[in-house]
Amino acid sequence: MARGEHPPACARRWREQAQARRWTHWQTAQAIRGCCGVSLLKAHRLARGWSARQAVEELEELCERHDLGEARASIDLLNAWENHRARPRPQTIDLLARLYRANAVRLGLAGDYCEDDGGEARIVVVAAGDGRTPYQADERAGGDDGMERRALFHHALLGARLPLNGRLLAEVERIRQDLDRTLVAATVSEEQLDRLDEQVLRYRREYVTSAPLPMLYRLMLELSDVRTLVGARQPAMAQRRLLNATVMLALLSADALMKLGDTRQAHTWYGTARTAADDMGDLRLRALVRAQEAMLPYYYGDLAETVRLAREARTLAGSAPSSPAALGAAAEARALARMGEHRAARVALAEAERIFARMPPEGHDHLAFRFSERRLQFYRIGTLIELGEEVDWTPGPSGAYAIDPVLILLDRAAHLARGGEVEDACLLAEKALLQVPAEHRTSIVLDRARAVLAEMPPSRHRTAAARRLADLLDDAARAV
Repeated sequence: MARGEHPPACARRWREQAQARRWTHWQTAQAIRGCCGVSLLKAHRLARGWSARQAVEELEELCERHDLGEARASIDLLNAWENHRARPRPQTIDLLARLYRANAVRLGLAGDYCEDDGGEARIVVVAAGDGRTPYQADERAGGDDGMERRALFHHALLGARLPLNGRLLAEVERIRQDLDRTLVAATVSEEQLDRLDEQVLRYRREYVTSAPLPMLYRLMLELSDVRTLVGARQPAMAQRRLLNATVMLALLSADALMKLGDTRQAHTWYGTARTAADDMGDLRLRALVRAQEAMLPYYYGDLAETVRLAREARTLAGSAPSSPAALGAAAEARALARMGEHRAARVALAEAERIFARMPPEGHDHLAFRFSERRLQFYRIGTLIELGEEVDWTPGPSGAYAIDPVLILLDRAAHLARGGEVEDACLLAEKALLQVPAEHRTSIVLDRARAVLAEMPPSRHRTAAARRLADLLDDAARAV
């Protein structure tokens, strides 16, 4: 493993994600290259899960099978090619292209020499960005591809609305890594800071009704600009405002990725938000990050971690009533109820209601991270459903928090399934899926609907209602 590269386990996680999302080898290679810091040539090998020895053996077998002559490759030579210490001959490039089913451009081996401003020769390697739009990267210095990233997300947002493929996922990860690096390094005018504050407020307002994928692209564009501002240390007050914006934008990105089902990247973006909040030193902001992060393990399987993060948020928030404190208590109540700890859940829910009653009016009811009456109602109903209580509740008008009513219906459906009311559970889950707008029908919704089927005995999966729900889920998954 060359210096600066990620360990093989990182590439393995990308292959697992690629298999689940049915990516091509090229999309997988792009993701690995963007995240792991390897060359394109090595990324192609890692995308297939081959060791260097396996790749050489595959190349030799290819040559023998198609009578292409001697491969003239070895593990040492392959490592030299992959790490830019040597360049394969044209005939070998052709063989590597056959092996990886890619052209020389996609292997990072279509190069030419040119002069830089100082007269020093350098190699400019051309690599295909999304398979259609090539971009250039300076292999000597790593290249400044900020404009390329902006163009990529602009294209996704305004043009073809690209799915969240390997290249886009890699760029999301690279923006987060750049932020992490610049947060530990550290002039900006008052006008710029005011504009940024207004932008962040607008994103928080629009987030509650926006579909997660296009919102993620918009957030990446904004974070690219923020990174530039944070890149040099600012006066203390300016730095605090930049860090506050970074926390909010990173939290929105993490939440969008959670809804899209990318739990690994959601977790790392919560980590970036935590780094910025801890650097800022604001206890309430640090509490907010923990309280928001608690929802990731809640929806993806680790209820004990939800309780831990919720309690940490409440500790950091202190005794003063605030959104993070109320959210922490409400999240704890919901998780405890699902774990079967009913008495503790009721205590936590009563605490959330007590905190909320003492909170001063804040306005902006429809604002991400603001614990409003609507949010309290959402957590209260979810907790009571898990406690087995009958809840007289009718979904409000769609719009703000578009998937909240759907998640409530799916929680209720899962509870019915656990109680043996399979027919009613399937009908309610089907109603919930058909109710949610297509652009909000993301992994977080589909996973909760699948949980309804998982609560049923296998023998009941053959009922007409269960088969209809399963077919609807298959259709929805293909459309994602």
